[in-house]
Amino acid sequence: MTQLITTDLVELDQNLGNAPETVIRHLASKVAATGRASEVEGLFADAFAREQKTATGIPGGIAIPHCRSAAVTVPTLAMARLNPKVDFGAKDGPADLVFFIAAPDGADQEHLKLLSKLARSLIKKDFTAALRNASSEAEIVELVEGALADKPAAHAAAAPADAVPVGAGAAVGAAAGSAHSGAPAASAGRGPKRLVAVTACPTGIAHTYMAADSLVAAAKEVGVDLQVETQGSSGAKALDPAVIAAADAVIFAVDVDVRGKERFAGKPVINAPVKRGIDEPDKMVQEALAAADNPHARRVPHFGAEEQAEHEAEEKGEHIGQKLKKALLTGVSYMIPFVAGGGLLIALGFLMGGYLITKYADNIVVQNSLFNLPTEFPDNAWGPLGAYLGAVLFKIGALSLGFLVPALAGYIAYAIADRPGIAPGFVAGAVAGFMGAGFLGGIVGGLLAGYIAHVVGRLQVARWLRGLMPVVIIPLLASLVASGLMFLILGGPIVAITKGLNAWLSGLTGAGAIALGVILGLMMCFDLGGPVNKVAYSFAVAGLGAATIDNQAPWQIMAAVMASGMVPPLAMALASTVLNKKLFSLAEQENGKAAWLLGASFISEGAIPFAAADPLRVIPASMLGGAVTGAISMAAGVGSKAPHGGLFVFFAIDNFLMFVVSIAVGTVITALSVIALKRWAVKKTVDTVEPVPVTV
Repeated sequence: MTQLITTDLVELDQNLGNAPETVIRHLASKVAATGRASEVEGLFADAFAREQKTATGIPGGIAIPHCRSAAVTVPTLAMARLNPKVDFGAKDGPADLVFFIAAPDGADQEHLKLLSKLARSLIKKDFTAALRNASSEAEIVELVEGALADKPAAHAAAAPADAVPVGAGAAVGAAAGSAHSGAPAASAGRGPKRLVAVTACPTGIAHTYMAADSLVAAAKEVGVDLQVETQGSSGAKALDPAVIAAADAVIFAVDVDVRGKERFAGKPVINAPVKRGIDEPDKMVQEALAAADNPHARRVPHFGAEEQAEHEAEEKGEHIGQKLKKALLTGVSYMIPFVAGGGLLIALGFLMGGYLITKYADNIVVQNSLFNLPTEFPDNAWGPLGAYLGAVLFKIGALSLGFLVPALAGYIAYAIADRPGIAPGFVAGAVAGFMGAGFLGGIVGGLLAGYIAHVVGRLQVARWLRGLMPVVIIPLLASLVASGLMFLILGGPIVAITKGLNAWLSGLTGAGAIALGVILGLMMCFDLGGPVNKVAYSFAVAGLGAATIDNQAPWQIMAAVMASGMVPPLAMALASTVLNKKLFSLAEQENGKAAWLLGASFISEGAIPFAAADPLRVIPASMLGGAVTGAISMAAGVGSKAPHGGLFVFFAIDNFLMFVVSIAVGTVITALSVIALKRWAVKKTVDTVEPVPVTV
């Protein structure tokens, strides 16, 4: 088997920057440099995307960034001992030991088991102490290979409870294959409590197994029998149904859906992210024990009406504004593929068939074919064949956009009521589209359908009715009430508001359009992919369905949003790789190289490494350039039929020259602004590191 770690993959006592992304990028570069990955950027993108889902810092000054990536050719470990430490999101502070686990998409089970075994070893204090005391890269490699070569700790399960050391490390390997940790001591007058748990993370390499071991160790310390099912990449052995039946409560430490959740139906449950299973295993065990004795504790729902109770518990304590934002963003995220595909197809249809193809498309697609090309078509079409293909592309795109409002409403309802809300939401969205209520009607209809489905799902019904609830009763009642309200009461006022909004947007010229562009630009650059950015983007995407040749304002808003969002990464790339490299660290210069492509693709997050390291200078500079770009784009009447893609969807952008000009002007303004702020706003040199006295 290929060696997982070599001395070339170890970095000792180095300054790799002050943010997780700079550390991850450096380690990804080492993996690629040793020929174990085909490219740095692909590996970094996959690893950083995983890091953004859940921080990989764990207690004890350790971080384990990890991912599966198509860029990885050989399963690999890269390790860095950092000086200074970097905050990877652990509750007890920054990390000085970082293990980067890079697995291929198709990694074999043996390699995955070794990778997960290393992750479990990192909760052993003696192992991490040895890593900190190691004096050479070769010693690190020897320590890691020693940990990987240890015999599985399954024998510990059979050992007497009093023979197992107390602490997280005592359980290493005990949860492998869902083995329990030994016979716990009995409570006074009765047998011990029994718990079961499931751990799972998106990658299924590190956190899944570390959480399992930590929970088992915490349960052992209080004399509780805990058996764990690890739903990870190196295979999973399902818990015995008899073990589940005998359990007093269940712990779900997961970041993904639990496979086979119905096996635990009716059990008191503690549900938390997988990282909490590593950070606070003792608290989770105590909470599970308390839930076992509480008749009113939250329970794993039966599939059907009781599923709604789960969502109610998950959202308990969540502010109404947070719930609303979550539902709206869920709807928009599911709607975007319809808009993206439909918008690009319409743009291609216009390109091949001309803008007047809208008047000919229906007749052409019905009456003509590749062997019977049309004779009547727009003058600016690419001939008969171009007119036919343009009509087909336009019609497919138009039909795709026809799902925009129903999909928006359906998945808003889904975010509120889960699967039973989808059908009522789609129906309410279709009603909104039929009435001409647009995306505002879709939002209202989706919220109504989701809330009504949620309320109906909470009704306590006879057991024989439970199976009918999600497939018949909830869709029927929620569709009837939500769509009925849209037809009878709400549709008319929403249609009037929609028409007024469209008229206002269509009539925006001069100062009004420029002011809107400024506002959109400021929002897009304020938090670089955060909530404010998403509100502006969602507003633009949701309005695309209302755009026509006669009403191009939604296309113009989309162009202003996309152009403004491209400015921060492009400006950081320009400043750090061209204008003044000395003001940026080596890690930032490397990030700047990647930011060129990210910015050109309309990925605002490409500027996050710069903003995270220097927010007080990067964000104001970005907002300044973004506001100028938005203003120029709106003033020039630039339009985009595509919701994403940046420069690569040039064919979908009207007045592409001014689109590029607006981006270029904003980029230069932001780049010069951030350089000026770095020079004169504070007296600090980025690359200067003051010597620190060493205390022995």
